[in-house]
Amino acid sequence: MDKLRIDAGYLKTTLLELLAIPSPTGLTDEVVHYTGSRLDAMGVPYELTRRGTIRAILRRSMPERRKSSPACAIVSHLDTLGAMVREIKPNGRLALMPVGTWSSRWAEGGRVTLFMENGRCRGSVLPLLASGHVFNEAIDTQPVSWDQLELRIDEPVSSAADVLALGIQIGDFVAFDANPEWLPNDYVVSRHLDDKAGVAAVLAAMKAVVDAGARVPMDCHAVFTLTEEVGSGARAVIMDDVSEVIGVDIGPVAAGQGAREHGVTIPLMDSAGPHDYHLTRRLLKLCGDHGIPFNRDVFRFYHSDAGAAVNAGRDVRTALLCFGADASHGYERTHLSVLVHLAELLTLYIQSGPTLAEDRQEMLDSVENFSHQLDADQLQQVDVPRQDVGDLVQLGAQKPAPDV
Repeated sequence: MDKLRIDAGYLKTTLLELLAIPSPTGLTDEVVHYTGSRLDAMGVPYELTRRGTIRAILRRSMPERRKSSPACAIVSHLDTLGAMVREIKPNGRLALMPVGTWSSRWAEGGRVTLFMENGRCRGSVLPLLASGHVFNEAIDTQPVSWDQLELRIDEPVSSAADVLALGIQIGDFVAFDANPEWLPNDYVVSRHLDDKAGVAAVLAAMKAVVDAGARVPMDCHAVFTLTEEVGSGARAVIMDDVSEVIGVDIGPVAAGQGAREHGVTIPLMDSAGPHDYHLTRRLLKLCGDHGIPFNRDVFRFYHSDAGAAVNAGRDVRTALLCFGADASHGYERTHLSVLVHLAELLTLYIQSGPTLAEDRQEMLDSVENFSHQLDADQLQQVDVPRQDVGDLVQLGAQKPAPDV
């Protein structure tokens, strides 16, 4: 098993092209077409659900196909945060409702595209009090709330009738510009790195495996979901033969967190609870054995596609692999080296086979072959000397009464 070379140029180009395609949850058909074309170029077969979730399959190598083996799944998401028109105001401005869970603080000032049924227009998301020359210090008293924002479209409108005449309706999608900037030092700053950077890393890892003709000991399902930002994601696309699911997503960098913009971040727990003990330790060991820098973390306010699979009732081991990024759900920043290391780890995982041999069976009929997390030494009880209760009572009776 080798750490395969990642084509960094391919990864970078793929990420920039993904960021150029608007894909807020619910408006994802075009990014599905793009991702499918990338898989076609690799020669990797895939299938689509009705709504467009992609399941690509790296088939087991020969002679592994003659053996009984479960499959694994690597899941990343194509959908991003966005908004939808909630109200057309009498003055021609538009009230918005967020698509996904994110703060209006990050939406304020955003340049956007509004997609009508048969057209598009551009605009800016502004606070209700938007002119310092008019409202002065009152601007600073506005609360952080989506009710305090409105969309100003760049068209000659001054009434609701003007807006309706353009074909704009309640329920139209609003996509926020990614505005990516790739610096000479290989930092990349952009909206929507969550999770298009993860998708680019997965595609780069798959390309490396295919180009190298690497051994694949178990079928690997590369799943690209469309509704992670609204909480469902991988709930309905994990097949019965999958025994372990790895989510690939953003790792928030902040004070008190272990995630970093250097190395792969492996969280041991998120808001859904601990990830699988054996699978996470195996991924940590792969990093250590192959010189991939890594960080451990736990996430308090975080859900992922891996958690969605478990919530859907799948009996799967789960883990999460993250690229550390500063300012999650805002203008996020990460580094090319992080994405390369993430892709390298994925190539190792794809080549490594089931985490535990007993996972080849769906059910065990005895604990005899079931795994252990702790060894005999760890389970050894500490012998703490304790006095006999009778001795303590007698000792107490022999003590002289205190002076009053």
